[in-house]
Order: sequence, then structure tokens, then C-alpha cells
Amino acid sequence: MKRFPSMRLLAPLCVLALAGCSVLASGDRHPITIYAPQARGAVDPSWPRVEWQLAVAKPAAARLVDSPRINVRPTPGELEVYRGATWSQPATDMLEDALLRGFEDSGRIGAVARIATGIRSDYKLAIDLRRFESDYAGNARPAATIELNAKLIHSLDQRVVASRTFLVAEPAADTTVASVTTAFETALGRTTGELIGWTLAAGQADWQAHPDQH
Repeated sequence: MKRFPSMRLLAPLCVLALAGCSVLASGDRHPITIYAPQARGAVDPSWPRVEWQLAVAKPAAARLVDSPRINVRPTPGELEVYRGATWSQPATDMLEDALLRGFEDSGRIGAVARIATGIRSDYKLAIDLRRFESDYAGNARPAATIELNAKLIHSLDQRVVASRTFLVAEPAADTTVASVTTAFETALGRTTGELIGWTLAAGQADWQAHPDQH
């Protein structure tokens, strides 16, 4: 059975580092490598171009999921973390940033912003991030696994327009942390791409079906 030593809680780092840069935490002789996946997804030509505006709510997640530590599941009943490695920000922040960037870069939507900005939106997107972990699932190599549930809500009457669960598992090239984080970069791009396409299609279908509400 594969085991990964649990990473101890570390003193706050006084220096921000880019992906792959090792730093030392105060009082700890073990180097800590900070990884910052940069999800890049291609625009699907089938995505509709929409005129409505979207507010993205801060994704929700359990404390163990929404952590800078890189979770690994060696067996179905265990959840550990890679020692000596951490994300540059919690999983929900990475997902939110990648999603907003994807919407903006797509050129398919009138306006999109975080819900905290107070944008006057026609729809809002609520996300529950369930899994963000490296999962062996009985295999010799782990897969970067992201699972979430998304709900598209009409802002005026709080009606749930559509709901869907997304699950992406991207196999790592090998068992090293570097390979795992590279797989996460791909998995994050796939997840946000699927989520963006679904949101645009579901929102546009509702927009056309209820012209009296806009």
C-alpha cells in the first residue's frame, strides 16, 4: 500500500514563489515547492455567443478540499498530502480564477465577474467543489481528479436553470509531484472548458425560452 508522509503545518512563508521554486519555511529544513497551475483552454467553436451577464459565486468546498496542501488518495479510504509541496493558493481560488479567465478570453459573453463585485447579472453560477486530489484508484499512477457540482441560477427569481456534476480525471505521467501538478494543470483546463461550454449553452437556452424575463 502506498503511503505519503503527512506534511506538518508550516509557519507562514515570507516570500511568494512561482511554480517549481523551492523555499524554506522558517524553522523547517525541508524545502517546500510551491506549484501554480496555469489552466489554458481552447475556445470551442460550438459555444454560443450570448448577450446576458454572469456573476460567478465563490466556489464552496470542505476544509480538506479547499486547502493549499496537495491532497493524494493512495487507497479509497485514505486521504493524505504530499510532503514538501503546496499549491500557491487554495483549490477554490484556482478554480475561480481559471473559470473567470476562460469566460473573459472566450469572447462569447457580454460580461462576467465575481459576484462580490456587485455586477448586475442576469444569471449567477454557484459551484460546489467536491474533489481536488491526486487519486490512485487502484492504478500504478495517480490521476489529477476534479469533481464539482454547478448550478446556473436566474438572478431575478432565483430559479435553478440547470444543474450538473462534472468529473475529470487526468492521469499523471508518473508518480512524482511535478508530474501530478502538470496533470492538474490539464485537468483544470478541461474542467473549466466543459463548465464554460455548459453554462453558455444552458443560459442561452433559458434566455431564449423566457424572453419576458429580460
